[in-house]
Amino acid sequence: MKFYSLTILGLSTLSTLSTLFTAAPLSAQHVAEPLIVVDDRGGVSALPYYDALNLQPRTGSVPRPPVPIPQLPSTIDGEAQMLPVRSAKLTPGVVARRVIEAAGLQPFFLIGDDEVSHAWLRRHVVSLRERNAAGLVVNVETAQGLERLRALSPGLQLWPVSADDLAERLGLRHYPALITATGIEQ
Repeated sequence: MKFYSLTILGLSTLSTLSTLFTAAPLSAQHVAEPLIVVDDRGGVSALPYYDALNLQPRTGSVPRPPVPIPQLPSTIDGEAQMLPVRSAKLTPGVVARRVIEAAGLQPFFLIGDDEVSHAWLRRHVVSLRERNAAGLVVNVETAQGLERLRALSPGLQLWPVSADDLAERLGLRHYPALITATGIEQ
């Protein structure tokens, strides 16, 4: 299969671009060459998921039925079904302040349903609300525990989420912590 690369610097007119692109020697033969599989490690095809999106019309092939999207029964409270939430890599403790560079990151904080997090939330609720920070409750056993945290933080959104992957990526071992575009602090 042939590939052509074209670098265009300093061209300002559409007609010049159009001339360059029509001059590129691509033909239907090169575009329609079969795919060569270099390594196949097995697994299940993701094609049914893409088919369900109906991104491109099918031509000359038998249409497949859409993949059904599972729906939760209306009698199940989705959030209650997520509990208990446990983040094995995070425990209450001291978080050393440090600088990070995450431009565009919206402020968020990590807490649990424990006395350290309750006290921290009471002290910082106004600042968190002013920053429009979102809360991730990383360790909570019951819906009542989640409601206690929400009662301490009116006007803030709290979601029960296991945060082991996040903790690993941020190099965190403890919470409560506030993460912003410029730093991690307690």
